[in-house]
Parts: sequence; structure tokens; C-alpha cells
Amino acid sequence: MPAADPRPEENSIWPELPLASWSATASTLHMWTQIVGKIRLALSPHVNHWWQTPLYVSAQGLSTSVIPYRNRLFELEFDFLKHNLAIRDSSRATRYVPLYDRSVADFYRELIAVLHAISIDVKIWPTPVEIPDPIPFPEDTVHASYDPDAVSRFHRILMSVHAVLTEFRGAFMGKASPVHFFWGSFDLAVTRFSGRRAPEREGADTITREAYSHECSSAGFWPGSGPVSDAAFYSYTAPEPQGYSQYSVRPAGAFYYHAGLKEFILMYEDVRNASSPEGRLRDFLQSTYEAGAILGNWDRAALERFAAAEEHLK
Repeated sequence: MPAADPRPEENSIWPELPLASWSATASTLHMWTQIVGKIRLALSPHVNHWWQTPLYVSAQGLSTSVIPYRNRLFELEFDFLKHNLAIRDSSRATRYVPLYDRSVADFYRELIAVLHAISIDVKIWPTPVEIPDPIPFPEDTVHASYDPDAVSRFHRILMSVHAVLTEFRGAFMGKASPVHFFWGSFDLAVTRFSGRRAPEREGADTITREAYSHECSSAGFWPGSGPVSDAAFYSYTAPEPQGYSQYSVRPAGAFYYHAGLKEFILMYEDVRNASSPEGRLRDFLQSTYEAGAILGNWDRAALERFAAAEEHLK
């Protein structure tokens, strides 16, 4: 009889990953993804809702997808299996920036130098966004942690969540975003749209104004930050319809967070420990979407594949 796996958690697609166990690494990785994301932002053609900015879950980690540069293409991919940042260029050999306990400043300098060595010169705003007390990348020696095991677990979670979000997106016939990873807020998300313009947000900056130019329902996962101090799933509707926060959603562990966020929250541990994590997450995504779509009077028969099929059979 083969020996039992001494560390079954290593093979779990919903592994345990409390934020407290890897917060220093998460903060460092967050800054590294911001550097890579800003490179993509600087060189990619604009897409509505700023969809040219996110990263994408890949079999190895997180990728920019291809970026145009003059007469060629290149791609940056965090490889969380071999723990490198791979720099693939359509006209040159692949280069690597290793991922280990190193400062943001050190990572930034080496990445810019490697790009320059293959004749890719890019200028980015060298200060992180969407975090308190940002430190410019060239000066950041504070964030310098990298736990390969924790990052591998994070990648497995992203792949598992990506699969469920992709399925959820596929049930919608209206406009929907890709399933993408926002390096500013460090979360994996997908967004559905009603097709109607939203009221303009008073005092909003350019990015926020375009991001929320149309009514939307968004959901995703992030490893925890601010008022939600551990990994969690979230869902919100913008603009939020009347009665949304009191709407009954599933599963029982989901709750509406009033202070600051104004989102429905389901803790990752509630999903991970369920007999069917995928089923519990689907329940959360569908019920919170329905809360916004029903109260916001979305044309569900036109927007939802299964709702349209049911309407046709009446």
C-alpha cells in the first residue's frame, strides 16, 4: 500500500492560507505586481474601463498577456512554480528575474535593467497606488519577503477561483469583463453589466469615472486587507439599488459589510471548508448578483443564458 501523503495540503486546490501567515510576502508580491502592471499600462493601447491594465491567471502564475512594443511583442509572467518573473520577447530568448527574499527596490532595478538589455525602455509612475503610505519603488527596502510555499498556495487558490468565475461569466450573455487580476487592489474579479449607463459619480477621478460609467455587478477574491483582515470573496452592485444591503443572499455565512466597503462578503475559510467549495462559491456569486439585478430591474431574460432559455419555453 502506498504511503499516505504526509502533506495533503500541498495538493489541495483550496489550500489554507490565512493572511497572517504570509502578510509580509503578500505585501512584497503586491508591489512587484504593481511594477509589472504599470509596465503593461504604460505600453498597452487603452481599453474601455481600463481593461488594458490587469494581469491574468496562467498555468504558472500571473501574466500580462502580450504587450506591443514597436515591431514586436513581449510578455511578463510571474512563474509561481519555478519562482521567476519570465520576460518573453518575440525576437529574443526568454530572460528571468528570480523571485526570492529581495526588496522591491532591488526587484525594480533588475527588471528595468533586463528590459533595457533587450531594447525595451519604458517609463512608469514609480509609486504604488491604492495603498496607504506608498513608498516609491526605487526607494522601497521595507518590503523584502518571499515565501515560495505561500505564493504557491496563493496561485492554487487563484486557479480554483478563476475556474468558478469563468463558469459564472459564461452564463451571462450581456457585456462582461474578462476574469482578471487587478494589481492595484490585489484581487481577482469579474464584472457583469446591465447595458445601461450609470449616473456619473460626483467628484470621481478619471479612472473611477470610466470604470463605473455603466451599471455593473462585480465579484471577486482577495487575500484580505483593511477592514476585512483575512482572505475573502466579495460582491457588489454599482450603483447600489435601494434595499440591496438587506437582501437575503446565500450561503448562510455571507454578510453585508456596511462600513466603507458596502459589499457582500464571504470568508475564504467558509468556502474552503465546505463539502463542495465550488458549489458554495457559485451560490454566493449567483445570489449576490441576483440581489442587484432584481432590485436594479436588469433585463435578466435578455442578459442571462438560462433566464433567456426559460423565457423561451414559457
